[in-house]
Amino acid sequence: MKKVLVTGGLGFIGSHTVVELQNEGFEVLIIDNLSNSSIEVLDRITSITGTKPAYFNIDLREKAAVKDFFANNKIDGIIHFAASKAVGESVQKPLEYYENNIGTLVYILQELKANNLNNFIFSSSCTVYGQADELPITENAPIKPAESPYGNTKQIGEEIIKDATKISELKAIALRYFNPIGAHATAKIGELPIGVPQNLIPFVVQTAAGIREELSVFGSDYDTPDGTAVRDYIHVVDLAKAHIVALKRLIEDNNKAQYEVFNLGTGKGNSVLEVIKSFEKVTGKKVNYKLVDKRAGDITAAYADTNYAKDELGWKTELTLDDALLSAWKWQETL
Repeated sequence: MKKVLVTGGLGFIGSHTVVELQNEGFEVLIIDNLSNSSIEVLDRITSITGTKPAYFNIDLREKAAVKDFFANNKIDGIIHFAASKAVGESVQKPLEYYENNIGTLVYILQELKANNLNNFIFSSSCTVYGQADELPITENAPIKPAESPYGNTKQIGEEIIKDATKISELKAIALRYFNPIGAHATAKIGELPIGVPQNLIPFVVQTAAGIREELSVFGSDYDTPDGTAVRDYIHVVDLAKAHIVALKRLIEDNNKAQYEVFNLGTGKGNSVLEVIKSFEKVTGKKVNYKLVDKRAGDITAAYADTNYAKDELGWKTELTLDDALLSAWKWQETL
């Protein structure tokens, strides 16, 4: 049985990926310092899969702790999620973002090199493209100056990994996600923001549930059909499955280069108002919202060209926006 380390494995995307890894027969080790997650997720994962993953409460900013972990654990691959991820917050706290997202990546890559561990999947983001010149966005779209420190950490992270593959046997795939939403079909795991949500869907469901008084829609005069920003919303379970496909590609030596990148999205853009209408349709719940000014760091529109991932990885999304929003609501009801 292949052993896989998942950093940030109790987080939103991490926990869903752990479930899919276990479903595929991998033995999973999780590192998570609970800075943006909850230890309860470990039991929730176990209740879905019937297997408890090994869990380590390690802060990856502590170099000695990272070194110690790799000295004592042999693994066949690593999926690296652990990072701070809110665009708006990163504008307010750039130094914390650089420390958490860049410093930890360097420490991990140093240990992979020292221990001859070669299969690395990086959780990247479509934010690396900035406001793309052409839509849909292909993997060959130019990397624009980042609109936020968060986006910059993903750009820098990719460059660091690419450089690392040049001086070692490291094989790496950067997966550039568009906008992950939804929850597991069991409603046992989902997005669990600490404090006020920074992402759209948790805010939508919390507003519908009466936890939040009102949803602020940032920007109503974008150059889009209804004036609100357009994004490519991908169901988190589809996204999780892509990580398993990418990891197997490396483990089985099917990669075409030591460093590869893939866009993960649905290939379709939806505006904020379309998302709200879709949510209201599938749940029968009203969402109280107001249109407010644009937010720093946000772009007009982004959605993926999915052909390369489909052709090379043999992966495509299977779940719809309606599926994702209904699952997010069921998860909120569970909470």
